[in-house]
This record gives sequence, structure tokens and C-alpha cells, in this order.
Amino acid sequence: MGEADSRSYCRWIKANVEKISQKREEAMGEKEKVLVVDDEPSIRKYLQTLLEVDGFEVETVSSGKEALNKVTKGERPDFIILDVLMPEMNGIDTLRELMEIDRTLNVIMLSCSNEVGTVVEAIRIGAHDYLTKPFEKTELDAAMLKSRQKKQLATENQALRDYCVQVTEDLSFLAASPQMVRIRQQILQIAPVDVPVFICGESGVGKEVVARMIHLRSKRRNQAFVKVNCAALPGELLESELFGFEQGAFTGAVRSKPGKFEMANKGTIFLDEIAEMTTHLQAKLLHVLQDHQYSRLGGRHVVETDVRVLAATNVDVHEAMKSGRFREDLYYRLNVLSINVPPLRERTTEIPLLFQHFLQKYSEKYGKPGQPPSKHLLDAAVNYPWPGNLRELENFVKRYVILEDDEGSLRELVEMSSTRQRTSPREEPPPPKDQGLKALVRGLKDEAEMEAIADALEKTRWCRKDAAKMLGISYKALLYKMRQFNLDTPRTRKSATAPGAEENSAVGTRNG
Repeated sequence: MGEADSRSYCRWIKANVEKISQKREEAMGEKEKVLVVDDEPSIRKYLQTLLEVDGFEVETVSSGKEALNKVTKGERPDFIILDVLMPEMNGIDTLRELMEIDRTLNVIMLSCSNEVGTVVEAIRIGAHDYLTKPFEKTELDAAMLKSRQKKQLATENQALRDYCVQVTEDLSFLAASPQMVRIRQQILQIAPVDVPVFICGESGVGKEVVARMIHLRSKRRNQAFVKVNCAALPGELLESELFGFEQGAFTGAVRSKPGKFEMANKGTIFLDEIAEMTTHLQAKLLHVLQDHQYSRLGGRHVVETDVRVLAATNVDVHEAMKSGRFREDLYYRLNVLSINVPPLRERTTEIPLLFQHFLQKYSEKYGKPGQPPSKHLLDAAVNYPWPGNLRELENFVKRYVILEDDEGSLRELVEMSSTRQRTSPREEPPPPKDQGLKALVRGLKDEAEMEAIADALEKTRWCRKDAAKMLGISYKALLYKMRQFNLDTPRTRKSATAPGAEENSAVGTRNG
């Protein structure tokens, strides 16, 4: 657009300023912010006047670098009107870098040229619209309305996704035990208070579910929830993942990249397995929590951050602090409020409900009928200690749905129990006061072993090969134990003699 055309537009604006000002005064609500990026002063002035009389808050800059600097510092205007033809850094390159910083920015391109290639490239990179100079005000109004509608649609979609996540997490967080009821009440009290929360518990108990529920019930629920697994990356990579890096910060850094803290700005960041973080990185994280600012790797600018931090670990934090693995000052900074999630073996009343939840979930996912489990299978699931907690139970139910084999799943649980009993370290009993106590302990052990073998034989209808497989022992070992405990037939079980009785059974001569 030439300077004469710009003056013509300005005269038109002045002639209609009173009418448009009246319209602006009638408009209600907070002003939308617009950043105009153009190297021509007359265009900047014209657009500023045009938009301000429509009620917008307008700021103008003369280059792409100035625009990038403002956005990098955290400014997020509702609209960016960006000229294509500018010296030093053209509009297409500026648009590309803006999209790397934040793809949700609403950018409208301006150009004296309407070359198809340039238009297509701008839209492909992320511009919402493209106007050719000179343009009518109605064209600009339409472009901004289109951008606004896109933003509103994106917000509604995000709200719907958050609602679906909330429903899913609520179903996974079943508070059927007194411990989990207390934790749910804690979450409802903690969530609205914008302070860090430290979540402890064994691997697989549902610490992430707790963190997501805190976020969904907080004032930040409409913003991002970003999870970082601190155990998945070595210290150097984890630092760049958390705080981002600038171009040339290290070998391979061909372009700048924002970190997870920038992605979670105004929202929540969940630092899982935080005790695995190096002490050097723990010190940097402590400063971020104290000062609410940091610098990217290789960066010169300070990045302001407004993030709620939720941290979780499955290790004994006090032992980690004693050994120097975890900084005490960071722990006390994070541990403003804490939640300790108990293992599944301490809340067995929830196992049938969780089984049903996972059964429904994976039946729908895999298109299976979802046959309800038998009472024997549910009883076995309740009695199994589930060392992997919810994650192990979920995988077990997933296999149950896929294989559709109740008996096979029961056998799997029995085998897992037997394997755990054989491989888990056993605590040595204290020295007995007399020989009678030692004999009593040995007798109780043998009695429990005899009952397990008898139950396996009954469940397999006394098929010794199947019973041995169910117990996870060899066929020969089963025959030896049956002779030891005098388990010959179902009729002899009740009259089974104690260990050490005369081995007069003919079991060894029979076939399985």
C-alpha cells in the first residue's frame, strides 16, 4: 500500500471516528489485545487507529524480531497482524518462529502480493488468514471474527477433552476404602489452594491419578497439565526438557525449543519420580520455585513462569535425604502439603470394583463381550498382594479380557502367588527360647504348605500334572510332597498325618 492510499484510509477513519467511538463505548467486556507488525509507520498508525476505535488494545512494532522478543517474554496478544514484506526478517520467517513458541497464536498476514505460493505457505505454517493490501475494513473484521471463532472452538474442544479426562480419572479413583475416602477429601481441600503438593506411594498405586484430580479441581483446570518422568532421562537431557534451550546451546540444537515449564505456564506441571533427579538439577528447580523465573540452556533472557508444581516419588524420601540423594531444602519447599497413597494390598475392598472398571474399559476397547469373572477368580484377586499395584491389576484384567479364559486366569494368579512365595526374601524368625517354639513354627509352615497342595489338587480334580503346573513346581516334587503329607485321595485328606508320619502311601506307584 502506498503512502497516498494510507492517508486516504486515515481521512476515512477520522470522518467516522465519532460513530465508531460510540459503538466502542456500547461494547462490554475486557479489551482484546492486538499486536501490529509492519515496517511502514503509516500502516502501523492506520491499523492502530482503526482497531482502537473498535475497542481493541493495540501495540505496534516495526520488525519481526521485536514481535518475537515480546512473545518470548511471555506476552500473548489475542491477535497478531503481521506484514509479509519486511527488511531483515520477513513475515513468513517471523510466523514460523512464532508458531514454534506458541501454535495457539492468532496470526493474520498482510501483503501487497497475493501470490498463491506465499498464501499457501503462510496458512500451512499456522496463519489463520491472509489479506492483500489495500483491504477493506470489512475484510479485516471478517478475518478477526474467523480467528476468534477458531480460538473459541479450540477452547471448547479442550474443555470437552478435560471433561472426558475428569470422568475417566474419577472412575479410576475409586474411594471404596477408608484410606482412599480420606485421600479424596484431602484432594478436595488441597486442590483450590495454589501451593506445591508432594505425593508418595509405591510404583503403580495411582500417584498420577491423584495429581490429575488435584489439577482438575484447581483454579488452573482450564490450563495445561504437563507430566515429566524424571527417571526417564539423564540429568543433561532432563534439564533441557524442563527448561528448554536456545539455538546453538549444544551440539544438535539447530533451533530453540521451549521447555515443559513454558508449556505448563499458567497450568500445572507434574514431576514424577522426582527423587531420581540429579542434585544439580534439584538446585536449579529450587530456584525456580523460589523466584518463579529461569533461563533456557544457552539463553540470556529470563523467562517468567507461573506454574503449580506437583511432585511424586516411590522411594523413602527421608532415607534419600540422609544419603544425600535428595536435597532437604527442595523437599521442604515441595512438601507444603503431602498425600501418601497406600498400596493396593492395604485396600483390598477396592479390587472387585477396580476389576469391573478395567473389565468394562478393555471390553469396549477390544470389542469383547466382557465375561464377568467367577467368584473363585475374584477371591484369588483379592487375596493376591499385587506388588505392581493398580498397574499390575490393570494388565491382568487386560489379559483376562483378551484371552476370555477364567480358569486360565485363576491358574495364572495361583502360579504368580507360588512364584512370589518362592522368590520373595523371607525374614528369619528370632532365636527361639526353646525347642518347642521352633517345632511349632515348622509345623505351621508345613500345615500351610499341605493346605495349598490339597486346594490345588481339588481345583484340578486331582489331576497331579495340572496341580503341579498350578503350584509352579515339578511333577516329581508334587509326588514327594504328597507322600510327605500322606495326600493320596480326596478321602484321605481329612485324615492326613502330620509331617514325619510313616510314608506308607502308594502314591509313587500311580500315574498322574
